[in-house]
Amino acid sequence: MKRRENGVTYGYIRVSTAVQKVDRQWLAMKEFGIAKERVYADKQSGKDFNRPAYNKLMAQLGSGDVLVIKSLDRLGRNYDEMIKQLEIITREKNAAIVVLDLPLLDTRRKNADDLTAKLISNLVIQVFSYVAETERHMNHQRTMEGLAAAKRRGVQLGRRPVEKPAKFASVRDAWAAGKISEREAAARLGVSRPTFHKWTHE
Repeated sequence: MKRRENGVTYGYIRVSTAVQKVDRQWLAMKEFGIAKERVYADKQSGKDFNRPAYNKLMAQLGSGDVLVIKSLDRLGRNYDEMIKQLEIITREKNAAIVVLDLPLLDTRRKNADDLTAKLISNLVIQVFSYVAETERHMNHQRTMEGLAAAKRRGVQLGRRPVEKPAKFASVRDAWAAGKISEREAAARLGVSRPTFHKWTHE
């Protein structure tokens, strides 16, 4: 597919939660010279690509266009998925991608047949995607090690178990004798039915 000249430059920004601000990413798009209406924004996790703005952007992106992102992890958090999306952008769409935080990852080029430039771009994509995935794996491992250490110290993790009320035994006996239902027993103790059920089957 031949690139058309004077392609459109788009920007994409993503934050993991609705409370995160996008000011830094918006500012980066503005400084790059991208029109606001050409910037697509999602407030969603990067665990998958079922994202409205991203999907609209990909439908618009075509040969000769340029996609600008602030950092590589805006495309996702999974190594394989990031590589897949990068390949769709650069190969299937025949568009260029610019990662502002990684100056080496700029696939814009004057000569689309420059095999050396293509090779360098592919290597940079592979290396930085691998680094990002490795860093996430290390962070997860450190978290797991921290939780394990806390558990060994006797630190209580998660929700504190609901303590049984003093009248639990009498209510349980009444329930066991068929005098009251499980729902009524739970209501008398001020707990949910599943909680009462769990207590009676411990």
